[in-house]
Amino acid sequence: MVSAETIPNSSAMIKLIDGRKLAYKERGVPKEKSNYRIIMVHGFDSSKERDFLAPQELMNTLGIYIVQFDRAGYGESDPNPKRSLRSEASDIEELADHLELGSKFYIIGFSMGCYPTWSCIKHLSHRLAGVAFVVPIVNYQWQSLPESVTKDDERKRWYKRMVLVARYAPRLLHWWLIRKTAMSSTDNPKPTYFTEKDLELLKKAPGFQFLTADKIKSKRVFNNLRSDFLVAFSKWDFDPLELNNPFPENDRSLVHIWHGCEDRFINLKLQRYVSERLPWIQYHEVRDGGHLLIYDTNVCEAILKSLLLGEDTPLYTPKFSS
Repeated sequence: MVSAETIPNSSAMIKLIDGRKLAYKERGVPKEKSNYRIIMVHGFDSSKERDFLAPQELMNTLGIYIVQFDRAGYGESDPNPKRSLRSEASDIEELADHLELGSKFYIIGFSMGCYPTWSCIKHLSHRLAGVAFVVPIVNYQWQSLPESVTKDDERKRWYKRMVLVARYAPRLLHWWLIRKTAMSSTDNPKPTYFTEKDLELLKKAPGFQFLTADKIKSKRVFNNLRSDFLVAFSKWDFDPLELNNPFPENDRSLVHIWHGCEDRFINLKLQRYVSERLPWIQYHEVRDGGHLLIYDTNVCEAILKSLLLGEDTPLYTPKFSS
C-alpha cells in the first residue's frame, strides 16, 4: 500500500497505481473514531473544496467521517487522459484502500459526480454500505430511457448537440465557451440556471466560483471539463435502469436519490421516472429546492439521517402519483 503524502501549502495526496496523484481532504470526526465513513464525489467544474454542508454537531454525534477528493483533472489531482466510467470508480476504490476505510464505505455523489457513483454501484457494489445520489444527472443515451419521457425535453437536444461538438469540434467549443462565459460575466453575473434559493445558498458556500472566461481559457481546464462531459453524456457500457438492487439482503433501501423540484439543470420528470423504474431506490424531493442541495444544511442533515440511520421525514416525501 502506498501511503498518503502531504505537500507543503497543498492538500494531502495519494499516488494511484497508474502514477497519477489524487488530492483529498478529511472532515468530520477522526477516521479512527468514526462509526460511518463517507466518500463525497463532486460534480462538474467543482473540487474537494465545495463542502457538503452537514452540521458539525450531527457529524460529531453520529461519528461521521467524510473524505472529499478532487476527481481526475480537477483541483490538485492529475488529469486522466484515459478517463472512463470504470476509471472513475477505480479512483474511488483506490482512495478508500489507501485511507483504509474498511471493507465497506458510503458514497454521496453530487450532480455529475453521480456518474462515477453509478459506476461504483455497477462495479464496486461489494464495497458499498450505502449510496446517496444528490441531484444526479440523467444521461439521455441510457438505452432503456423511453422516448415518451424525453420527447418534450429541450435539454435532450442541447446535450446531443454539445456531445457532438465536444467530440468532433473541440476548438469551436473552446472558443464558444470563452465567448459565452465572458458575455455572462458582463451581462448577467448570476446565471439564470440557478434559482433564487440556489443563489441564497451560495452566500454561505465555501469554495464556490462561477466558471469564468479566464478560467476556461486554460487548455488544461477546458480539456478536463470536455473529457468529463463526454464520459458523462456519451453512450455508457451499462444501463443504470437495468441494474439490480446491490443490497438485496437488506429490508430497507440503502440507495437514495434526492432532487429539488425547482432544479433547472436536470428534468424532474426524468428523475421521477428513474425512481419508479428502480423501486429499490428511495426517492426524496425538496419542494423549494434547486440544484445546490449540498449547500442546504437542513437537507444535508436529512440526507445523512436517511442514508445512515434509515430515518425519513414527510417533508421530503414526493407528492406525485406513481
